[in-house]
Amino acid sequence: MSVSVEEGLALLKRRLVEINDVRSAGAVLGWDQATHMPIGGAASRARQRATLSRLAHQKATDAELGCLLDTLHSQRQGVLEPDSSLVRVARRDFEKASKVPAGFVERASAHQSQSYAAWTRAREENDFAAMVPYLTKSVELSREYAEFFAPFEHVCDPLINEADEGMTVAEIRRIFSELRPALIDMTREIDDQARLDNSCLKGMFNEDQQIAFGLLVVEKIGYDLSRGRLDKTVHPFSTRFSSGDVRITTRVRTDEISESFFSTLHEAGHALYEQGVSEELDGTSLGRGASAGLHESQARLWENIVGRSYPFWEYWYPVLQNRFPGSYADVSLDGFYAAINRVERSLIRTDADEVTYNLHIMMRFDLELEMLEGRLNVKDLPEAWRARMCEDLGIEPETNREGCLQDVHWYAGHIGGAFQGYTIGNVLGAQFYETALQAHPDIPQQLQRGDYSQLLDWLRTEVHQHGRRYQPNELIVRATGKPLHVAPYLKYLCEKFDALYSLPVSKDRSDQLVTVQSNGALPTTGGG
Repeated sequence: MSVSVEEGLALLKRRLVEINDVRSAGAVLGWDQATHMPIGGAASRARQRATLSRLAHQKATDAELGCLLDTLHSQRQGVLEPDSSLVRVARRDFEKASKVPAGFVERASAHQSQSYAAWTRAREENDFAAMVPYLTKSVELSREYAEFFAPFEHVCDPLINEADEGMTVAEIRRIFSELRPALIDMTREIDDQARLDNSCLKGMFNEDQQIAFGLLVVEKIGYDLSRGRLDKTVHPFSTRFSSGDVRITTRVRTDEISESFFSTLHEAGHALYEQGVSEELDGTSLGRGASAGLHESQARLWENIVGRSYPFWEYWYPVLQNRFPGSYADVSLDGFYAAINRVERSLIRTDADEVTYNLHIMMRFDLELEMLEGRLNVKDLPEAWRARMCEDLGIEPETNREGCLQDVHWYAGHIGGAFQGYTIGNVLGAQFYETALQAHPDIPQQLQRGDYSQLLDWLRTEVHQHGRRYQPNELIVRATGKPLHVAPYLKYLCEKFDALYSLPVSKDRSDQLVTVQSNGALPTTGGG
């Protein structure tokens, strides 16, 4: 293919936008299936999404696109940024996509849509048996996908790399091994203390008022409703169709107020990331978040580090009291702050507090590895789930709806690579926030005033705008000066929950952070 650099780049961008448009059309169908589609549309929706997945994959692996990318790669000395990164990332995406047959993509997409539709019914009816054939097939499809990228050290490595580029089973285990002992110790120490009262979160709360309050908060933080919207769903998620259309969803309970609010705030964190990607990257291979872990860092930062902080509620609690006067007229700010930060061994991951949350993730990660390795039969998953919950948290679910049916991930996607991003996100969120505070020490005082501009501007500049221009570990180092490491996160948890619970060994644990700080950094991944 003989074209000038300018002609080649223009042609590449046109092709990439076409691929993105087909994928976005499929994503719109997915959003509709999860929010508004009648149950009778499940079968045809699976076919429609499978067709679009196949068409997008065919376009993404077209031989002419490969030739064009090779030509531009050979001319790379004449290609300036960000186009140079675009060629590099698009070429890497092409090579990876070319290893996966279009037929497999179509089969997997159809199965995932069918499985999701079945899961929404099975979860409601507590019917795990109905999901055994779907989950068994998902395990088989996940192994089949991994084999396209053989050889590998672990069958889950290609699945993890799909979500968190550069990460492997070995590196995830390393992160978990640093976190797990400290989290279990902290959970046990808090168990010895008096429970913080969270009864003020329970009662009767009007659904429309909850949604309106959540929207008020996320719009104030920076979520642009002219480029987004909020809808209800079974399992909350965010989705991007373009830079001008980034949507969020939530789940509402009328007998409890925190679930909807923090779900809305979490998904808004994802959406802020996508709305912050530079518009010049829209529709191209660079025009979205860099990895699942980086995405979760934004969601968990806003949900927890900001949204469960005392300064945040110094501004918003009077507004909440005004919106729900019958519930909060006689509850102090201190009492409300304690309630939303109560540590309690819980069955449901999305309800879990910051101390125990990652134990839920580690359990799911280990179980999906066992299923992929063939050491755990799908039909035995409920019992394995109960045993691990009992071991880690001292509780076990009475129903599968409270157990292995609670999360959508295994029932609407691959088995493997789905959960580690949450813990990576928790760790990275603290690392980003610590760095932002070093640059702008007055951020907590701004939160007291309901001003989020300085924090959001820092995130926009250091993280959001770049999209996929840099590999995840490269972006982390550029933003914070260090690779991903757990010390800021453990320090954040220790300081926050030692203060809330007056833990007797907090000084000893804080002193141990010096060891983590010096030994706990993960190596950066090489560029590609």
